[in-house]
Parts: sequence; structure tokens; C-alpha cells
Amino acid sequence: MEMIHKIGRRKTAVARVYVTEGKGNITINKRDLSNYFPTATLQYKVKQPFTLTNNEENFDVKVNVYGGGITGQAEAVRLALSRALCEMDAENRLVLKPEGLLTRDPRMVERKKFGQKKARKKFQFSKR
Repeated sequence: MEMIHKIGRRKTAVARVYVTEGKGNITINKRDLSNYFPTATLQYKVKQPFTLTNNEENFDVKVNVYGGGITGQAEAVRLALSRALCEMDAENRLVLKPEGLLTRDPRMVERKKFGQKKARKKFQFSKR
């Protein structure tokens, strides 16, 4: 099997994933998964596509991810891995699609408007 390259996005985070056959090593920005994503929740999000398709120990993954925060980055990696697994085997799509792992989350941060404190919040009006 050759290397499969896929891209996943979430908010402003972009993840480029390179999947090859191997022993289950996941490297993110030249760091180990448990080092880059310290919490168990984020590690679970990244490994979720492999867990659902029973491929935890079959593939090595190299990831380049930038932009956004750690949660957005983890979910961008998850989307890219799901897309890569679907390209390897079409039957994986039947497992990942109902879980919502193949859907790009379109929600973005709303911009701040002028004359306001934040996107929706207004300056306090004081009447004397």
C-alpha cells in the first residue's frame, strides 16, 4: 500500500494526514500523540476513526497540523483520518458516516462588529 494523503479542517485548524501501513504509531508535528494532545478526550477524538473500524494497530500516521486551538486541531485530524480510511476501504464509510465523522463542521467564529464590544455583545448603556 502506498501513502495516502488527506486534509481535514475545523474552525481555523488545518490537518494534513499521511497514512501508511505500520504498527499504529501516530506522530503529530514530529511529536508523539500523547505528547501533543495531553488529555485523554483529545486522544480519543484522534483515535476514534481507527477504533470504530478496528484498525488501531494497522497503520502509521504522520500529521502536520496548524491553526486554531487544540480541540479544533484534534477534530481536524479526526476528519482527515476518517477520509483516509474511506479511501482505503469503501466499507469503512458505512461505519464512519452514521457517527458523523465524515461531515466537515461548518461552524466558524462570528466576526466582531464595529460599535460593539464583541460579535453579539453591546456596550453597556448607562442613563444618568
